[in-house]
Formats: sequence, structure tokens, C-alpha cells
Amino acid sequence: MAYNQTLANRIRELLQDLERIEEKEMFGGLCFLLKDKMFVGVIKEEMMCRIGPALFEDAIEKPGCHEMVFTGKPSKGWVMIEDSGLKTVNDYKYWIGLAIDYNQHAKSSKKKKK
Repeated sequence: MAYNQTLANRIRELLQDLERIEEKEMFGGLCFLLKDKMFVGVIKEEMMCRIGPALFEDAIEKPGCHEMVFTGKPSKGWVMIEDSGLKTVNDYKYWIGLAIDYNQHAKSSKKKKK
């Protein structure tokens, strides 16, 4: 998969103390799941975060942040953060923290029947 391994490793470091974290390669990138719900990931050179619709408008005003558009459609409640918005460890902690907070309220994806 073609995603930024350095970015993935930085995220891993910040998530190492959390329980129930799972990694899955999907959508051409790497996704991190917390309590079986996708909340952070890496697509190409950007970090994606599920922050929810309530924080979305304020979030996209932050440096390096923009709406996540996947397969030509906006993904409601998801943002992408490029390198210019991830200059410090505190920048990473800010975005990951928003995603962790929203994860408590987020609905799980429906699991496919086998």
C-alpha cells in the first residue's frame, strides 16, 4: 500500500497506550480502529480523522485541514490533515484527541454477514 510510513509510525507512537487499538490496511491506506470503530488513518501523505459533524466547520479553518473526499463524495464528519497542519507533537495530539473524543459517540459500521 502506498501511504506514508513515517506518518503511520508517528500515529502509532501516540496510540500505544490505548487499549483496543487495531490496524487495518484498507482504502489504499492504513486505518486505526478504536473499540472496533475507525477513527484515525493515513491516506497517501495525509492523516485522516473522524471528528464528527459538530466540529467539522471549525476544523477545516485550521492550517492544513480540509474536508475528506473519498470516491468523489465528501465524507461527513471526516477531515484530512496535510503536513502543514502537523508540525508539532501537539498538532498530532490535538487531531487524534478530537478523533478519540468523537469515537465515544460514533456509531459502528455495520458488519457484513459471512
